[in-house]
Amino acid sequence: MAYVPPASSGAAIQAKNKPIVYFVGFTAALAGLLFGLDIGVISGAEQFIQADFKISDADISAIVSALLWGAVLGTFISGYFAKSLGRRKTILLSAVLFVLGSIACAFAPNHHVLILARFFLGIAVGMASFTAPLYLSEVAPQNIRGAMISMYQLMITVGIVVAFGSNTYFAEYAVIDGQTGGHWRWMLGIIVIPAAIMFAGVYFLPESPRWLVLKGFRDQAVKVLQMLMHGDEAVAREIADIEEGLKVKQQGLGLFMANKFFRNAVFLGVGLQVIQQLTGINVIMYYAPRVLGEAGFSSVSQQLWGTVIIGITNVLATFIAIAFVDKLGRKPIMYAGFITMGVAMVTVGIIFNSGSDRSSALDLAAMVSLLIFIVGFAMSAGPIIWILCSEIYPLAARDFGVTCSTATNWIVNAIVGATFLQLMSGIGAGNTFLLYGGMNILFIIYFLLFVPETKGVSLEKIESNLLSGIPLRKIGR
Repeated sequence: MAYVPPASSGAAIQAKNKPIVYFVGFTAALAGLLFGLDIGVISGAEQFIQADFKISDADISAIVSALLWGAVLGTFISGYFAKSLGRRKTILLSAVLFVLGSIACAFAPNHHVLILARFFLGIAVGMASFTAPLYLSEVAPQNIRGAMISMYQLMITVGIVVAFGSNTYFAEYAVIDGQTGGHWRWMLGIIVIPAAIMFAGVYFLPESPRWLVLKGFRDQAVKVLQMLMHGDEAVAREIADIEEGLKVKQQGLGLFMANKFFRNAVFLGVGLQVIQQLTGINVIMYYAPRVLGEAGFSSVSQQLWGTVIIGITNVLATFIAIAFVDKLGRKPIMYAGFITMGVAMVTVGIIFNSGSDRSSALDLAAMVSLLIFIVGFAMSAGPIIWILCSEIYPLAARDFGVTCSTATNWIVNAIVGATFLQLMSGIGAGNTFLLYGGMNILFIIYFLLFVPETKGVSLEKIESNLLSGIPLRKIGR
């Protein structure tokens, strides 16, 4: 999950968008699909990896979190590549790294090599998760800005459910090397195919018009905009907005040191990303079979089919955000999401604490509660945190704010992935879920005190309000 900077807000809103816009957006969003696949495959493969290599839970946690630490590095270096090579070429580079990393994971001879391969793959995830949404935001018309950002999140959820389905296939139906059953090497290696497809698709996409203008290729930028937009007048206005925006020199660190209002915005973005990860979503996504095992689904088959149901629910619920984020606003949906997630997590915790000899009805209630949690996250914190982080930074320091918030997301993600199994063994599964449930309720207070509503407000107005000293929660007015 990655930073999604906004499209130029000064451009005129188009009444009707060209079909090519949606094709470009869908193709670039395939990077989200690959990210989702990487989240999903490790969930189903980890038990087979542990049995094959005869390693501990701590080693499995290291394998899971290695990709996330690699993504931290990928986030820090992606800005350089996106600026020097261009958005399109950086996405192509990430696709190549996806292919190489997936092959390395599939052929890892031991868990140490697998950890290194997952770290390398994480670099690709970090680069794609930064650059693909950046590219999307620079080609998306303003009137579908929120929806296009949410589309990237949707592709992540699609990738997760595809991975869960692939894991189930290899675990139950595939006959590989004369053996029937889970074969984790194929689970991890299958990502080569969609990575190659993404490379082929992105190869034919145009470069970002903003990057072209930045590098002095104004005529090429005009041709790209003519392909994406209706009318020469709209293209001229967009070019003028881009050129005006590029006059603002990026001064992120300097502004951070000199301006307390910008510092507040950076801290807000960091806080939002911490919140997204501490909702507990990746506890379920990375360790879904184990969580389902705690919920009474004892067989590997039941656990893997349960992950498929979780993945499908995640995909479908994301459409709620796409449909309503630009209509109802960010905060109302977030409040509903936090309440839904908090109640669901607390319910799961209470059921888990009732003991392993509980009735099948309680096991079913735990599964339903997990699905309700997924709905709550997918319709709120999944996409909307990224939307908010794309709207609160001033133009002159956007790159700096982006890097801080995105790196925070990956760091906290890695910490959650690395500590969940130890947390469960230390305080118990039930108390672990009660802890996450309680945090979701507390996050409502954070949103009430600090987070602005940004629906329907121009980015320039948000920036003006922020730098004039208006309290954070009011900068969207």
